[in-house]
Amino acid sequence: MSSPCCGPGRSSGPDDRAHPIQPAGTSRGPLAGQALVDVPGGSFTMGTSDPRGYVEDGEGPEHEVSLPAYSIGVHTVTNDEFAAFVEETGHVSTAEQIGDSFVFAGLLPDDFPPTQGVAAAPWWRLVEGASWHRPEGPHSDLAGRGDHPVVQVSWYDAQAFCQWSGTRLPTEAEWERAARGGRAGSHFPWGEEREPGGEHRMNVWQGDFPRHDTGEDGWIGTCPVGSYPPNGFGLHEMTGNVWEWCADWFDPRWYAVSPREAPTGPPAGGARVMRGGSYLCHDSYCWRYRVDARSSNTPDSTTGNLGFRVAAG
Repeated sequence: MSSPCCGPGRSSGPDDRAHPIQPAGTSRGPLAGQALVDVPGGSFTMGTSDPRGYVEDGEGPEHEVSLPAYSIGVHTVTNDEFAAFVEETGHVSTAEQIGDSFVFAGLLPDDFPPTQGVAAAPWWRLVEGASWHRPEGPHSDLAGRGDHPVVQVSWYDAQAFCQWSGTRLPTEAEWERAARGGRAGSHFPWGEEREPGGEHRMNVWQGDFPRHDTGEDGWIGTCPVGSYPPNGFGLHEMTGNVWEWCADWFDPRWYAVSPREAPTGPPAGGARVMRGGSYLCHDSYCWRYRVDARSSNTPDSTTGNLGFRVAAG
């Protein structure tokens, strides 16, 4: 995994057979009501050579990639959408099977009992009973958050949703082309400035991390999908809000050897790619809320800042 600050992971084995999870029942498809945008085929420059980036994540070298046309979700899958999937299939998520998940300590009540922390990122707590419908633990629920991104979902859970809805996870290259929105050379979907003209364009940490989030961008924790203006392809929150699972295995050396035509990631690995950053990203420790930044986690990992969007084609 790239960095525990992005989201702690479980210590699963070298492949993704440790926790095979399939949805019960039959696939609804096609697309199960998912709102998708068509991305035209073409070439784009993937990655970055910016020295401020993270060499250990393999953000470079910059390289030209060609992709055929495909479609991708206008926004991440929401709690309401995931709830419909669970109601129809009886799917039991990874976190529910294991019995716990990782929650940002700042979202727990002041009187919450002590829980296991993460040495490299002490702001994370392993909370018993936390899952997609109890994202901060048994004391929490989804009231008022139906249109927020579903979180506490593993790569397996995302795959199961895709199987049910007749979709798939985007490849890492598809995700980055979509996130750029037709722009070239900029770190954000709208350009080079994080807050052009003082306007907040994404949901990231404002203030002193991890002690105090001022919420100057309008939100503490996740925000509803569609809260910020779309990029050039009509896609919302491609940076900030929640990390997003991609289909690919992760390898920091991959960009140097990857195919330039429709790459799909290394043939094997121990972690899956995640993209986009989250509401916990802050310049002081994690400048990964960029279209060219990468991270990863083991496929059975679940955290309060990790979700997904779907693709097709």
